[in-house]
Parts: sequence; C-alpha cells; structure tokens
Amino acid sequence: MTEEVKASSRQQRRLEKVQEEVNKKETVDNTKPTKWVQIRMFPIWLRILIVIALFCISAIAGLMIGYGVIGDGEPKDALKWETYQHIIDIKDGK
Repeated sequence: MTEEVKASSRQQRRLEKVQEEVNKKETVDNTKPTKWVQIRMFPIWLRILIVIALFCISAIAGLMIGYGVIGDGEPKDALKWETYQHIIDIKDGK
C-alpha cells in the first residue's frame, strides 16, 4: 500500500509540474503585444507607376547621352521622329 501512495504522490507532483508549465505558457501568451500591422505610405500600384516612370526617364536620358555626347549629334535630336525615320530609311536602303 505504501508503494501505491508513493506512486500516486509522484503522479500528483508530475501533474502539478505540467499544470505549472501550462500556466506559465498561458501567462506568456496573454502578455504578448498585439501584432504590428504595417501601413504602406505608397500603395503598390503607385510604386509600379513610379518604377515605370523612372525606367522611361532613364531610357530617354540614355538616348540623349548616346546620341549627343557619345555620338556627334545634338542631344535634343534624339527625341525627334525624323532621326529614327532617317535610321529606318538607311536600313531599308532608300
């Protein structure tokens, strides 16, 4: 009978330890701060438009630098349609 008492007291202690651990976890979970919600300053669609605009600006700047600085032309001529029509005409052999 004493062995049964010892076994039941061991089980009782194990249960108490498990309950303490559960209580600790519950108190830790309850004290967690709420999750941070990130609010974007610029929506994604606006970011995409900005990237497209920056790409266009850099392409135009590259054309002007390539035609005017590296080449021997006037940088503003790189934006005229006549320049590209002339290149097409040369390509076609006209």
